[in-house]
Amino acid sequence: MILSSAKKINKLQSWILASRPKTLPAAFVPVAIGSALAYNDNQFNAGAVAVALICSFLIQIGTNFVNDLYDFIAGTDKKDRVGPTRVLASGLISVNEMKIGISITFSSAFILGMYLVYISSWITLIIGIVSIIAGFAYTAGPFPLAYNGLGDVFVFLFFGFVGTIGTYYVQTLTVTEFVVWASVPVGALITNILVINNYRDIDEDRLAGKNTLAVKFGRNFTRFQYVSFMILSYLVPFIAFFTYKQSYLLFLPLITIPLSIKLIRMIYIFEGKELNKTLELTAKLSAIYGILFAIGILV
Repeated sequence: MILSSAKKINKLQSWILASRPKTLPAAFVPVAIGSALAYNDNQFNAGAVAVALICSFLIQIGTNFVNDLYDFIAGTDKKDRVGPTRVLASGLISVNEMKIGISITFSSAFILGMYLVYISSWITLIIGIVSIIAGFAYTAGPFPLAYNGLGDVFVFLFFGFVGTIGTYYVQTLTVTEFVVWASVPVGALITNILVINNYRDIDEDRLAGKNTLAVKFGRNFTRFQYVSFMILSYLVPFIAFFTYKQSYLLFLPLITIPLSIKLIRMIYIFEGKELNKTLELTAKLSAIYGILFAIGILV
């Protein structure tokens, strides 16, 4: 019994590892911003927010599972990789187990998402289906986005525009210019998580034939991309303030500028495994910025 329990705990820990908890702010921030905007327009729906958040987490986790599976099949992930441990490459989870995990995760997201379709419109169904397909297309299929330099575009679109605007839409059945602008820093800072990941793995990805933007255009371009997304993110509160809502609380995200400066210094100084810390802090920045921006919109 003791051995059996230990095995169960280890398997549970393996699935938690496979879900990549440090990347999950990417699922939370779009829902937080979209919900804050709906509240600002007096159309907040707590039930819709709860379901949207669960679906967002499930799609993010499912995408991570697909990424783990197909990077392993393609030979991109190895035991001695520079980045964090991957469960298939480490033998913690089998290919068949991962396929089952992917099926359960995406199926659960689809079933729960039908509630959002019920309270909104068929457009939400299209958004959900496209999001799930994109989760597979990121690393699977005949033209995997991550292997052809389109991973950054995917992340910016789905975690920025689709996640934020979709959350707002299921509560209001409308889309405003304010919510479109508010989705820009969400997409930019979450994309930077991928940018750091690709920057760290540039040599491994080149050898494996994974043609990320970092591989295609090199380290200088990738650093420029990272800094540009930072700058873009800090411009949006000014646009929001002067155009849509003149509240100084919209500038709360500027509190995170010292962390951004630290991260920019890290990407110019660190290499290899050192960049794992940069990756973690980039994810935290996206979460902190998102929470502060949501508060600024709410109050």
